[in-house]
Order: sequence, then C-alpha cells, then structure tokens
Amino acid sequence: MDLYSNLRKGERGAWVSIWTYIVLSIVKYTAGTLGHSDALKADALNNTTDVIASVAVLVGLRISQKPPDDQHRYGHLRAETIASLIASFIMAAVGLQVLIGAIGSLASEESASPSLFTGIVALASGIVMFIVYRYNLKLSRKINSAALKAAALDNRSDALVSLGAAAGIAGAIFGYPIIDTVTAVIIAILILLSAGSIFKEAVYTLTDGFDEEEGKELSQLAESVSGVIRLKEFKGRMHGNHAFIDLTVTVDPMLNVIESHRITEEIERRLEKVKPFSTVLVHIEPELSENRKSGGTSHHV
Repeated sequence: MDLYSNLRKGERGAWVSIWTYIVLSIVKYTAGTLGHSDALKADALNNTTDVIASVAVLVGLRISQKPPDDQHRYGHLRAETIASLIASFIMAAVGLQVLIGAIGSLASEESASPSLFTGIVALASGIVMFIVYRYNLKLSRKINSAALKAAALDNRSDALVSLGAAAGIAGAIFGYPIIDTVTAVIIAILILLSAGSIFKEAVYTLTDGFDEEEGKELSQLAESVSGVIRLKEFKGRMHGNHAFIDLTVTVDPMLNVIESHRITEEIERRLEKVKPFSTVLVHIEPELSENRKSGGTSHHV
C-alpha cells in the first residue's frame, strides 16, 4: 500500500528541516555574537525552537507508519495530525515571542550597531529557509501530508523572520532602527496567522470534519452506480492523509447476495479511484416501496 511509503517519504522533509535549523542556528548565533546583532541572535534562538517542531512532525510521521493493532483498529494515522497541532502551538509561541520582543524594543532605545556581515547572514538564511519551504510544500502536496504542510508553513515563517532580521539590521546600519520594529510586528502577525490556520485544520480533522463539497461529489458518484436506488447515508472522516468513508445505499430487495456484492465492489472501486488514499465501507439495505416513491437522500458529512 502506497500510504505508508508516502509517510516514509515525508520523513525526508522533516529531516531536511531539522538539519537546516541546526546548522543555521549555530551559524546565526555565532555571527550575531561576533557582529553585535541582537536580532540575528534572536533569530538563531527562534530556529532552536523550530528544531523541536520539526522533531514533533518526524515523530508523528514515524508513529503514523505503525500498522493497526488490537487497540488501534484504524491504525495510528492520526498521530500525523497531532504532530501538526503541536507544530501550530510552537509556531504560535514563536510568533508571540517575536511580537513581544518587537513591542519591547519600542520602549528601549538600544544603539547597538550591527555589522554588515550579520545582515548578509540573515538574508542568506532567509533564502535557504524559503528553498526548504518550497521543497517541503511540494512534498506535502505530493504525499498529502498535513504534518509536513505544517512544517512547510513553519519554514516559511522562519524565512520571513530571517528576512525581517536582515531588514532590521539594514535599517540600524543606515540609521533607521524603527524598520526593525515595524518588520518584526508584521512578521509576528504572519506567523500567528499561519499557526492559527494549522491549528484550525488540525482540530477540524481530529473532530472528524470532512469537506462538504467533496462529500457531495462522492455521494453523487456512489448514487450513479448501476443498481443503487438511493443513497441513504454518507459519512467521511480523515485519519492523517487517509480517508475512511462509510455509506449506506438501498437496492432492489429481490437481488441476491452476489448481485448486491457486485454493487458494493463497484461503489468502492469508483470512490477509491477518485480518492486513492481511502477505505470505503458500503452497507446494503433493501429499498421498500414507500421509500422508492419518495426517493429522498440524506447526507451526513
């Protein structure tokens, strides 16, 4: 099954983030100390917290690969969503830290004059993190991983922090330290918005939310199968990047078991073709004459 191999591919993205953060945090803290840049040192400390977020994503992807057992009949796929939830908390903490630091700098007039080298380091690290962001975003879309997408958005936030630090350093060098504060506030807001988006999506998935439009499309597909008289009920939920779909259809009560089974197999085949990473469970019921006249359909997504 390609599901677990995709999760293993997702580990590559998590490892790329972890090693990039470790290297950049060491380089930036060293450069910030030698070049007298508090902004660059703060950015380096920010990257150390991102290592924790990336490790959380990696652990989530690892746990998700565990096969079903007696206590987890549906597998461990939701560990990936929990990892993205943890990543959102860490992102929010970083965003608040950046915001508080920016507001605090308004009250204190520090005239530290950072070197041009620190600005170059900040700019280069921002570019590197943006490349990592694009890599992880592309990979997350390819394997449909919510946790890796959260890691990618965290990478983007860190790229913005580094670019903001570069702008602040440039402002301080040219005598306009207020640029540092304004940029930091904007970056903090962007980080908090990204964290809120990841948190909302993770909670939606953990509470068995399912896209309404996708539910309607799959419902219509099931109803179009020859032999189906009525779709009585549809339910969908996500476990990581895997969907579990349960539906009830009515058929002619005079059909035999073999004919009814053929209908369930055709429904499963069509739905799994449209949504490859899914498990479809079809329940067959006989259509009563009074229901056949009314022909109503109810959807529960």
